[in-house]
Amino acid sequence: MSSPNLHPMLNVAVKAARAAGAIINRAALDVEAVRISQKQVNDFVTEVDHASEKVIIETLLGAYPGHGILAEESGTEYGAKDSEFVWIIDPLDGTTNFIHGFPVYCVSIALSVRGKIEQAVVFDPSRNDLFTATKGRGAYMNERRIRVSKRVKLSECLISTGFPFRTGDNFKQYLAIMADMMPRMAGLRRPGAAALDLAYVAAGFTDGFFETGLNPWDVAAGSLLVTEAGGLIGNFTGEPEFLDQRECLAGAPRVYGQLVPLLAKYSKFANVDDKLRASDRVRAVSASTRSSPADASVDLYARSTVTEATAAPLDGSAEAPAAAAPAAPAAPRKLTRIKREAPAEGDASAK
Repeated sequence: MSSPNLHPMLNVAVKAARAAGAIINRAALDVEAVRISQKQVNDFVTEVDHASEKVIIETLLGAYPGHGILAEESGTEYGAKDSEFVWIIDPLDGTTNFIHGFPVYCVSIALSVRGKIEQAVVFDPSRNDLFTATKGRGAYMNERRIRVSKRVKLSECLISTGFPFRTGDNFKQYLAIMADMMPRMAGLRRPGAAALDLAYVAAGFTDGFFETGLNPWDVAAGSLLVTEAGGLIGNFTGEPEFLDQRECLAGAPRVYGQLVPLLAKYSKFANVDDKLRASDRVRAVSASTRSSPADASVDLYARSTVTEATAAPLDGSAEAPAAAAPAAPAAPRKLTRIKREAPAEGDASAK
């Protein structure tokens, strides 16, 4: 059902997202019967992705035949090739979750006008949650206005992310990032659907989000939700032109300002000095995880705070935490066998 309060183009996008969601929900009733293939290692695509994308494209082009299409599965195969209006589509963000029956996935549709995102829909079919935004008109969840969270202390924040899963991803760098981040915040989560992660930042359910290796269809709709809800979004160095840069950082303004200094050195756009600092940090964290007798007593969580947390705190607290010293190896314990005399016959203590 269309809403008179929505922009006409957004109404069409909502109709397309709900049609795709109906396909996904029907398939979720018997997910074991869904045909699955791999685009690459750990990167899955199903017949549901294709069916969902097909109905979205048909709905959008039925209303706007002169518009362009950029979709995850079919690329730019459909739609006009030279239009200033381009629909950016992820028909099923969180496919790996979907095929395991883990109910965290969504449909993501955004409209780019002359390179700027102006309409956005993120639809969670398993919860029937609809997130929408029109540039300049605010962001909504189920027709209720949403805003980013009001938390300002990083130590109280819940941050979402995405772990590396493809061959060639920099796993060691992610370990260093987590070693820097986890001691500073209330929790780190990995839901598994970037578009929904960004919608949750916009709604204030989480306070920030960061991930690398993302494509435009993963973040286009979510980016408008965040900014229209009062948040900030960019790459790891804080630059706002991030859509094609395969790294994304979003959050409430005060939280975003504290995450940029933590993540900037890990950005591919960092300066030479920051990249050297990042390399040193990656080596230090990697060395602390080696399973050798010399490292057996090392507390990785404590070690992770030594380099970064002794600096001025990012959340405005008065003092930085003291560096944790490595625990001394425990002295070997000597076991002594105690020889007891056999109890006399009839002694009650013998029982």
